[in-house]
Amino acid sequence: MLIHPQIDPIAFSIGPLAVRWYGLMYLAGFAAGWWLGLRRIKAGVAPITRQQFDDLIFLAVLGVILGGRLGYVLFYKPGYYAGHPLEVFAVWQGGMSFHGGLLGVMVAMWVAARRHRVDFLRLVDFV
Repeated sequence: MLIHPQIDPIAFSIGPLAVRWYGLMYLAGFAAGWWLGLRRIKAGVAPITRQQFDDLIFLAVLGVILGGRLGYVLFYKPGYYAGHPLEVFAVWQGGMSFHGGLLGVMVAMWVAARRHRVDFLRLVDFV
């Protein structure tokens, strides 16, 4: 039998603001992606410029957050949220989907590729 540790989902609190481990991992992932992208641009192996990369990171963060939430709503609890549509915005109650986040990032990369006239497959390979 597996024994799962009881880990508090809240990493720390500042007054009424609770910072959760899940959110810190999102932040760490965004920071690591940004750092690695900058290194590849500096090495001259990226199909985009620094300014285009900054735009891509912004769009990717939006894609992860919006896509992850919409994916959770549509893939896991569509009936519940159809009856309670305003709770789609209650992100503090949890609910993100990897599948939705991945689709959101794919859409973000497509938008960035079209906006900056970069080949989509080269941009996907870079990411």
